[in-house]
Amino acid sequence: MGLTAPGPRTVLAVDAGNSKTDVAVVTTAGEVLATARGGGFRPPAVGVAAALDALAEPVARAFADAGVTGVTHVSACLANADLPVEEEQLAAALHARAWGTSVEVRNDTFAILRAGVAEPRGVAVVCGAGINCVGMRPDGRTARFPAIGRISGDWGGGWGLAEEALWHAARAEDGRGGPTLLARTLPAHFGLPSMYALIEALHLEHVDQHRRHELTPVLFATAADGDPVARAIVTRLAEEVTVLATVALTRLDLLDEQTPVLLGGSVLTAGHPQLNDTVRELLSSRAPKADVRVVTARPVLGAALLGLDRLGAGTAAQERVRGHWEAG
Repeated sequence: MGLTAPGPRTVLAVDAGNSKTDVAVVTTAGEVLATARGGGFRPPAVGVAAALDALAEPVARAFADAGVTGVTHVSACLANADLPVEEEQLAAALHARAWGTSVEVRNDTFAILRAGVAEPRGVAVVCGAGINCVGMRPDGRTARFPAIGRISGDWGGGWGLAEEALWHAARAEDGRGGPTLLARTLPAHFGLPSMYALIEALHLEHVDQHRRHELTPVLFATAADGDPVARAIVTRLAEEVTVLATVALTRLDLLDEQTPVLLGGSVLTAGHPQLNDTVRELLSSRAPKADVRVVTARPVLGAALLGLDRLGAGTAAQERVRGHWEAG
Protein backbone atom coordinates (compact mmCIF):
# COMPACT_ATOMS: atom_id res chain seq x y z
CA MET A 1 0.00 0.00 0.00
CA GLY A 2 1.35 3.44 -0.88
CA LEU A 3 0.89 6.76 0.79
CA THR A 4 -2.25 8.74 0.22
CA ALA A 5 -2.73 10.69 -2.97
CA PRO A 6 -3.79 14.37 -2.94
CA GLY A 7 -7.40 14.77 -1.83
CA PRO A 8 -9.39 15.07 1.40
CA ARG A 9 -7.24 14.67 4.49
CA THR A 10 -8.00 11.43 6.26
CA VAL A 11 -7.24 9.61 9.49
CA LEU A 12 -6.78 5.90 10.05
CA ALA A 13 -8.03 5.41 13.62
CA VAL A 14 -6.89 2.24 15.38
CA ASP A 15 -8.02 0.94 18.75
CA ALA A 16 -6.12 -2.30 19.26
CA GLY A 17 -6.78 -4.25 22.45
CA ASN A 18 -5.67 -7.63 23.68
CA SER A 19 -8.84 -9.35 22.45
CA LYS A 20 -10.04 -7.27 19.49
CA THR A 21 -9.10 -4.42 17.19
CA ASP A 22 -11.32 -1.72 15.68
CA VAL A 23 -10.16 0.48 12.82
CA ALA A 24 -11.85 3.33 10.96
CA VAL A 25 -11.08 5.72 8.14
CA VAL A 26 -12.45 9.22 8.74
CA THR A 27 -12.05 12.55 6.99
CA THR A 28 -11.30 15.93 8.52
CA ALA A 29 -14.86 16.88 7.50
CA GLY A 30 -16.08 14.27 9.98
CA GLU A 31 -17.21 11.62 7.51
CA VAL A 32 -16.63 8.02 8.54
CA LEU A 33 -15.68 6.32 5.27
CA ALA A 34 -15.24 2.78 6.57
CA THR A 35 -14.82 0.64 9.68
CA ALA A 36 -13.49 -2.87 10.25
CA ARG A 37 -12.80 -5.22 13.14
CA GLY A 38 -9.96 -7.68 13.66
CA GLY A 39 -8.45 -9.87 16.35
CA GLY A 40 -6.32 -8.97 19.34
CA PHE A 41 -3.07 -7.01 19.25
CA ARG A 42 -0.45 -8.84 21.32
CA PRO A 43 3.15 -7.90 20.44
CA PRO A 44 4.57 -9.39 23.68
CA ALA A 45 3.11 -12.79 22.76
CA VAL A 46 3.73 -12.94 18.99
CA GLY A 47 6.26 -10.18 18.25
CA VAL A 48 5.76 -6.75 16.70
CA ALA A 49 5.94 -7.93 13.08
CA ALA A 50 3.32 -10.66 13.53
CA ALA A 51 1.07 -8.31 15.53
CA LEU A 52 1.21 -5.74 12.72
CA ASP A 53 0.59 -8.45 10.12
CA ALA A 54 -2.63 -9.29 11.97
CA LEU A 55 -3.54 -5.59 12.14
CA ALA A 56 -2.97 -5.27 8.39
CA GLU A 57 -6.01 -7.42 7.61
CA PRO A 58 -8.71 -5.10 9.06
CA VAL A 59 -6.76 -2.07 7.78
CA ALA A 60 -6.84 -3.51 4.25
CA ARG A 61 -10.59 -4.09 4.50
CA ALA A 62 -11.20 -0.55 5.77
CA PHE A 63 -9.03 0.96 3.04
CA ALA A 64 -10.84 -1.05 0.37
CA ASP A 65 -14.26 -0.03 1.66
CA ALA A 66 -13.17 3.61 1.92
CA GLY A 67 -11.65 3.57 -1.57
CA VAL A 68 -8.22 4.75 -0.39
CA THR A 69 -4.73 3.31 -0.46
CA GLY A 70 -3.40 5.40 2.41
CA VAL A 71 -4.24 8.24 4.75
CA THR A 72 -2.84 11.55 5.91
CA HIS A 73 -2.38 10.46 9.51
CA VAL A 74 -2.47 7.22 11.51
CA SER A 75 -3.84 7.62 15.05
CA ALA A 76 -3.17 4.32 16.81
CA CYS A 77 -4.14 3.61 20.42
CA LEU A 78 -2.56 0.28 21.23
CA ALA A 79 -2.62 -2.20 24.08
CA ASN A 80 0.84 -3.10 25.36
CA ALA A 81 2.20 0.34 24.43
CA ASP A 82 2.79 0.97 28.11
CA LEU A 83 5.97 3.05 28.03
CA PRO A 84 6.90 6.01 25.80
CA VAL A 85 9.78 3.98 24.35
CA GLU A 86 7.29 1.28 23.31
CA GLU A 87 5.07 3.90 21.70
CA GLU A 88 8.08 5.14 19.73
CA GLN A 89 9.04 1.64 18.61
CA LEU A 90 5.50 0.82 17.51
CA ALA A 91 5.16 4.17 15.74
CA ALA A 92 8.31 3.43 13.75
CA ALA A 93 7.03 -0.02 12.84
CA LEU A 94 3.66 1.40 11.77
CA HIS A 95 5.34 4.14 9.73
CA ALA A 96 7.29 1.45 7.87
CA ARG A 97 3.94 -0.05 6.76
CA ALA A 98 3.32 3.19 4.80
CA TRP A 99 -0.35 3.37 5.73
CA GLY A 100 -0.12 7.10 6.42
CA THR A 101 2.13 10.11 5.97
CA SER A 102 2.38 10.63 9.73
CA VAL A 103 1.87 8.27 12.66
CA GLU A 104 1.14 8.79 16.33
CA VAL A 105 0.93 5.89 18.78
CA ARG A 106 -0.57 6.15 22.26
CA ASN A 107 -1.51 3.66 24.94
CA ASP A 108 -5.07 2.45 24.40
CA THR A 109 -6.22 4.12 27.64
CA PHE A 110 -5.94 7.48 25.85
CA ALA A 111 -8.63 6.34 23.40
CA ILE A 112 -11.10 5.80 26.24
CA LEU A 113 -10.25 9.19 27.72
CA ARG A 114 -10.67 11.07 24.43
CA ALA A 115 -13.90 9.21 23.61
CA GLY A 116 -15.45 10.53 26.82
CA VAL A 117 -14.63 14.24 26.55
CA ALA A 118 -15.49 17.05 24.16
CA GLU A 119 -11.90 18.33 24.19
CA PRO A 120 -8.58 16.63 25.03
CA ARG A 121 -8.81 17.52 28.70
CA GLY A 122 -9.45 15.19 31.61
CA VAL A 123 -8.38 12.02 33.37
CA ALA A 124 -9.42 8.43 32.69
CA VAL A 125 -9.05 5.42 34.94
CA VAL A 126 -9.55 2.12 33.15
CA CYS A 127 -10.06 -1.18 34.94
CA GLY A 128 -10.56 -4.23 32.76
CA ALA A 129 -8.12 -7.13 32.72
CA GLY A 130 -5.59 -4.68 34.20
CA ILE A 131 -5.73 -1.17 35.59
CA ASN A 132 -4.33 2.06 34.19
CA CYS A 133 -4.79 5.82 34.35
CA VAL A 134 -3.94 8.66 31.97
CA GLY A 135 -4.65 12.36 31.83
CA MET A 136 -4.26 15.07 29.22
CA ARG A 137 -4.57 18.80 28.66
CA PRO A 138 -5.16 20.59 25.34
CA ASP A 139 -1.63 22.03 25.52
CA GLY A 140 -0.26 18.51 25.07
CA ARG A 141 0.71 17.82 28.69
CA THR A 142 -0.08 14.30 29.82
CA ALA A 143 0.00 12.26 32.99
CA ARG A 144 0.47 8.52 32.90
CA PHE A 145 1.75 5.49 34.80
CA PRO A 146 3.85 2.55 33.52
CA ALA A 147 0.98 0.16 34.35
CA ILE A 148 2.95 -3.03 33.71
CA GLY A 149 1.99 -4.84 36.88
CA ARG A 150 3.20 -5.18 40.41
CA ILE A 151 6.74 -4.03 39.60
CA SER A 152 5.32 -0.62 38.64
CA GLY A 153 3.23 -0.38 41.79
CA ASP A 154 -0.10 -1.48 40.31
CA TRP A 155 -2.92 -3.17 42.19
CA GLY A 156 -6.31 -4.10 40.79
CA GLY A 157 -7.62 -5.07 37.39
CA GLY A 158 -9.85 -8.06 36.79
CA TRP A 159 -6.97 -10.53 36.84
CA GLY A 160 -5.54 -9.10 40.06
CA LEU A 161 -8.95 -9.05 41.73
CA ALA A 162 -9.46 -12.73 40.92
CA GLU A 163 -6.04 -13.53 42.40
CA GLU A 164 -6.87 -11.57 45.56
CA ALA A 165 -10.20 -13.37 45.94
CA LEU A 166 -8.53 -16.76 45.51
CA TRP A 167 -5.91 -15.89 48.14
CA HIS A 168 -8.50 -14.99 50.76
CA ALA A 169 -10.70 -17.97 49.93
CA ALA A 170 -7.82 -20.46 50.16
CA ARG A 171 -6.75 -19.14 53.55
CA ALA A 172 -10.34 -19.16 54.82
CA GLU A 173 -10.75 -22.81 53.95
CA ASP A 174 -7.52 -24.06 55.55
CA GLY A 175 -7.72 -21.86 58.65
CA ARG A 176 -4.91 -19.38 57.96
CA GLY A 177 -7.44 -16.61 57.39
CA GLY A 178 -10.83 -15.47 58.56
CA PRO A 179 -14.08 -16.84 57.15
CA THR A 180 -15.44 -15.64 53.81
CA LEU A 181 -18.20 -16.81 51.49
CA LEU A 182 -15.62 -16.68 48.69
CA ALA A 183 -14.43 -20.10 49.87
CA ARG A 184 -17.76 -21.45 48.58
CA THR A 185 -18.70 -19.11 45.73
CA LEU A 186 -15.41 -19.30 43.84
CA PRO A 187 -15.22 -23.13 43.49
CA ALA A 188 -19.00 -23.33 42.98
CA HIS A 189 -18.60 -21.20 39.83
CA PHE A 190 -16.73 -24.12 38.25
CA GLY A 191 -18.98 -26.78 39.80
CA LEU A 192 -16.33 -27.77 42.34
CA PRO A 193 -16.98 -28.58 46.02
CA SER A 194 -14.09 -26.80 47.74
CA MET A 195 -11.20 -24.41 47.38
CA TYR A 196 -8.81 -27.37 47.55
CA ALA A 197 -10.52 -28.82 44.49
CA LEU A 198 -10.30 -25.46 42.68
CA ILE A 199 -6.63 -25.00 43.59
CA GLU A 200 -5.88 -28.47 42.27
CA ALA A 201 -7.89 -27.87 39.09
CA LEU A 202 -6.09 -24.59 38.38
CA HIS A 203 -2.66 -26.00 39.19
CA LEU A 204 -3.13 -29.07 36.99
CA GLU A 205 -4.86 -26.94 34.33
CA HIS A 206 -8.07 -28.96 34.46
CA VAL A 207 -9.56 -25.46 34.55
CA ASP A 208 -7.80 -23.29 32.00
CA GLN A 209 -5.73 -20.53 33.59
CA HIS A 210 -7.37 -17.93 31.35
CA ARG A 211 -10.73 -18.68 32.98
CA ARG A 212 -9.57 -17.06 36.21
CA HIS A 213 -11.02 -13.78 34.98
CA GLU A 214 -14.48 -15.35 35.37
CA LEU A 215 -14.01 -15.12 39.13
CA THR A 216 -14.07 -11.31 39.16
CA PRO A 217 -17.87 -11.09 38.69
CA VAL A 218 -18.20 -13.80 41.39
CA LEU A 219 -16.21 -11.56 43.74
CA PHE A 220 -18.55 -8.64 43.11
CA ALA A 221 -21.65 -10.81 43.52
CA THR A 222 -20.31 -12.12 46.83
CA ALA A 223 -19.60 -8.56 47.95
CA ALA A 224 -23.13 -7.53 47.00
CA ASP A 225 -24.42 -10.35 49.22
CA GLY A 226 -22.66 -8.67 52.16
CA ASP A 227 -19.51 -10.76 52.63
CA PRO A 228 -17.06 -8.54 54.58
CA VAL A 229 -13.90 -9.89 52.92
CA ALA A 230 -15.27 -9.48 49.40
CA ARG A 231 -16.54 -6.01 50.26
CA ALA A 232 -13.10 -5.06 51.61
CA ILE A 233 -11.49 -6.05 48.30
CA VAL A 234 -13.99 -3.91 46.35
CA THR A 235 -13.38 -0.98 48.71
CA ARG A 236 -9.64 -1.34 48.18
CA LEU A 237 -10.18 -1.17 44.41
CA ALA A 238 -12.26 2.00 44.83
CA GLU A 239 -9.40 3.47 46.86
CA GLU A 240 -6.90 2.58 44.12
CA VAL A 241 -9.06 4.15 41.40
CA THR A 242 -9.36 7.30 43.51
CA VAL A 243 -5.62 7.50 44.16
CA LEU A 244 -4.82 7.13 40.46
CA ALA A 245 -7.28 9.85 39.45
CA THR A 246 -6.19 12.25 42.20
CA VAL A 247 -2.49 11.88 41.40
CA ALA A 248 -3.11 12.43 37.68
CA LEU A 249 -5.22 15.53 38.38
CA THR A 250 -2.50 16.88 40.66
CA ARG A 251 0.25 16.30 38.10
CA LEU A 252 -1.74 18.23 35.48
CA ASP A 253 -2.65 21.09 37.85
CA LEU A 254 -6.32 20.21 37.42
CA LEU A 255 -7.18 19.34 41.00
CA ASP A 256 -8.76 22.75 41.59
CA GLU A 257 -10.53 22.98 38.22
CA GLN A 258 -13.79 21.41 37.06
CA THR A 259 -12.41 18.38 35.20
CA PRO A 260 -13.93 15.21 33.76
CA VAL A 261 -12.77 11.99 35.41
CA LEU A 262 -13.76 9.08 33.17
CA LEU A 263 -14.24 5.53 34.39
CA GLY A 264 -13.78 2.88 31.71
CA GLY A 265 -13.06 -0.80 31.20
CA SER A 266 -15.22 -3.82 31.88
CA VAL A 267 -14.99 -3.67 35.68
CA LEU A 268 -15.79 0.04 36.04
CA THR A 269 -18.57 0.02 33.42
CA ALA A 270 -20.33 -3.05 34.83
CA GLY A 271 -22.38 -0.92 37.21
CA HIS A 272 -21.28 -2.42 40.53
CA PRO A 273 -22.95 -0.04 43.03
CA GLN A 274 -20.47 -0.47 45.87
CA LEU A 275 -17.47 0.17 43.61
CA ASN A 276 -18.75 3.15 41.66
CA ASP A 277 -20.52 4.76 44.62
CA THR A 278 -17.40 4.48 46.76
CA VAL A 279 -15.23 5.98 44.01
CA ARG A 280 -17.60 8.94 43.74
CA GLU A 281 -17.68 9.36 47.52
CA LEU A 282 -13.90 9.29 47.86
CA LEU A 283 -13.34 11.66 44.95
CA SER A 284 -15.93 14.10 46.31
CA SER A 285 -13.67 14.67 49.31
CA ARG A 286 -10.24 14.46 47.64
CA ALA A 287 -11.02 16.09 44.29
CA PRO A 288 -14.31 17.96 44.81
CA LYS A 289 -14.28 19.48 41.31
CA ALA A 290 -13.91 16.12 39.55
CA ASP A 291 -16.83 15.43 37.23
CA VAL A 292 -17.06 11.63 37.44
CA ARG A 293 -18.53 9.88 34.40
CA VAL A 294 -18.69 6.30 33.15
CA VAL A 295 -17.54 5.95 29.51
CA THR A 296 -19.40 3.46 27.35
CA ALA A 297 -18.42 4.89 23.92
CA ARG A 298 -16.34 2.71 21.62
CA PRO A 299 -12.65 3.52 22.15
CA VAL A 300 -12.03 3.73 18.38
CA LEU A 301 -13.99 6.98 18.56
CA GLY A 302 -11.29 8.33 20.86
CA ALA A 303 -8.55 7.26 18.46
CA ALA A 304 -10.39 9.03 15.64
CA LEU A 305 -10.82 12.22 17.67
CA LEU A 306 -7.13 12.22 18.63
CA GLY A 307 -6.30 11.99 14.93
CA LEU A 308 -8.64 14.84 14.10
CA ASP A 309 -7.05 16.89 16.91
CA ARG A 310 -3.68 16.30 15.28
CA LEU A 311 -4.95 17.48 11.87
CA GLY A 312 -6.72 20.52 13.31
CA ALA A 313 -10.26 19.47 12.46
CA GLY A 314 -12.98 21.73 13.84
CA THR A 315 -15.65 21.05 16.42
CA ALA A 316 -18.33 20.37 13.81
CA ALA A 317 -16.26 17.59 12.24
CA GLN A 318 -15.53 16.05 15.63
CA GLU A 319 -19.20 16.10 16.60
CA ARG A 320 -20.10 14.47 13.28
CA VAL A 321 -17.66 11.65 13.98
CA ARG A 322 -18.95 11.30 17.53
CA GLY A 323 -22.50 11.13 16.22
CA HIS A 324 -21.58 8.21 13.95
CA TRP A 325 -20.67 5.96 16.88
CA GLU A 326 -23.17 7.31 19.36
CA ALA A 327 -25.98 6.79 16.86
CA GLY A 328 -24.75 3.23 16.26
